[in-house]
Parts: sequence; C-alpha cells; structure tokens
Amino acid sequence: MVVFPNCKINVGLHVVRKRTDGYHDLETVFYPLFLRDALEVIRSEKFSFQLSGLPVDGITGNNLCVKAYHLLKQDFPELPSISIHLHKAIPMGAGVGGGSADGAFMLTLLNDKFRLHLSQEQLISYALKLGSDCPFFIINKPCFASGRGENLTPVDLDLSSYKIVMVNPGIHVSTKEAFSRLTPSIPKKGVQEIIKQPITTWKEELKNDFEESVFKSFPAIEDVKKELYETGAIYAAMSGSGSSVFAIFDRNATLNFSWPSGYKFYIVNNSDK
Repeated sequence: MVVFPNCKINVGLHVVRKRTDGYHDLETVFYPLFLRDALEVIRSEKFSFQLSGLPVDGITGNNLCVKAYHLLKQDFPELPSISIHLHKAIPMGAGVGGGSADGAFMLTLLNDKFRLHLSQEQLISYALKLGSDCPFFIINKPCFASGRGENLTPVDLDLSSYKIVMVNPGIHVSTKEAFSRLTPSIPKKGVQEIIKQPITTWKEELKNDFEESVFKSFPAIEDVKKELYETGAIYAAMSGSGSSVFAIFDRNATLNFSWPSGYKFYIVNNSDK
C-alpha cells in the first residue's frame, strides 16, 4: 500500500503562553498543501526501513514512521513485520510538518491495511504521542488549532482560487531554540477573526510570532519574505518556526524569481483533486 503524506502551512501563528508542562499554548490555522512525500508499506519477514529522496538526519529509530509502527504494535501485537520505504520530497526542519505528516499517515495506513478499526478520535490520540503537529494530518483539512496544536476545529478557508508558492532557503531552524527566543502574549485580534477578513488585509494583521526572533538569527529568511512581496504577493509569511516562507499570489500572476543556489522553490497545488 502506498500513500502520499502532504505538508501544511501555518496561516497566522500566535504563541499565547508557556505551560507548566514545558509546552506552549498557541493558536494557528493549519492549511494543507499538496507537496508530498511517498510512503509504502508491504508485509515482510522482518521489519525494515528504507529512505530515498532528500537526505534525512538522525537514526532510523527516531523516524516518526518507525515510531508510529511500534506505537501501534504495543497495542496490536498481531501487526505483522513490514518493510517501509519513505521517499522524501518535503524539506525537513522547514516549518511545514513533513515529518509529522509521515508519522500520521503511517498510523492511518496501518489502520486501513491491517483493519485495526481505529476511529478518527483514536488515531488523533495516537498521533499526539508522536508530536504536536501530527493530529492535524489525521484530519488533513483546514483547521483552527489551539493548545499544543492538538485541539482542532475545521474552518471555512479555501485558497484554491489563488496561486501558492513556497521557498525553502535550506536553513534548518531548531523549533526548541525558536520557542526559547520569543515572549508569549495574547494577541489583540485572534487568527480565527482575521482569516474571515479579505485576504488583502492579512499583510498588516496576520502575524507569525516566530518571525521576529528567527529573522534576527537568519536574515536570509526575512529576505525571502521581502522578495515575495516585491514580486507581487498578496500575503507572505514564514510557516511554523521556519525556515520555509510561503506566499499567496493572484492565480494569473507571472512569477519571475532568481533564488540563490541551494534554495528550493515550489509552486504548490493546494488541492488534492
């Protein structure tokens, strides 16, 4: 069985408080974009995991696909040994949730392939054990997220009439360090309210709280955002804690960019049709 985990962008992101458990409460809108990895699982005599595509740092045991399998194996010992092949096309450490998507899609794939009969709520519970962004990819529709990102409410946001681009400058931003550099605060106007406004108002009001500190450490990321606006973007922002920057353009916009070597540029289909 083969599935195609997609990435997401954060349309607005406020970090509102630090919790006593060390995590942070936030508010954001997760929006799926269909830049995809490929994930294949087949039965095998012994467990194995293979990677292709973009290089992935870290040991195999820390990959969220592997963790997802062993997480379900604890409660479903009848799960057979499998061979996993993950082809990476979504950049890592880029604020677009590629690793989280892989883990969540693995849960759903195993549930479907081996008929575990887990409900969406149960899959979300397992996904949260893998990471704060993972539950979104079980639903995989535009959602307002609060708490750590696990409290999800579908929202009416459709950007399919626009052209969306994403630029990744090849910089890895540590999420832990990004959180350590910002001061949580409650915004005057929430993300849910702003996204109901005309998109032309977003530039002045819809913020990502990580941008200020991340741009100071990595000015090249800020330069990407500036270039996107200079080229005619209606709205541009960093996604998550970075380093990818996305921009929303008019559908008929002509895009002429010249990015430095090592940058990755995507015109992303924001529909799975």
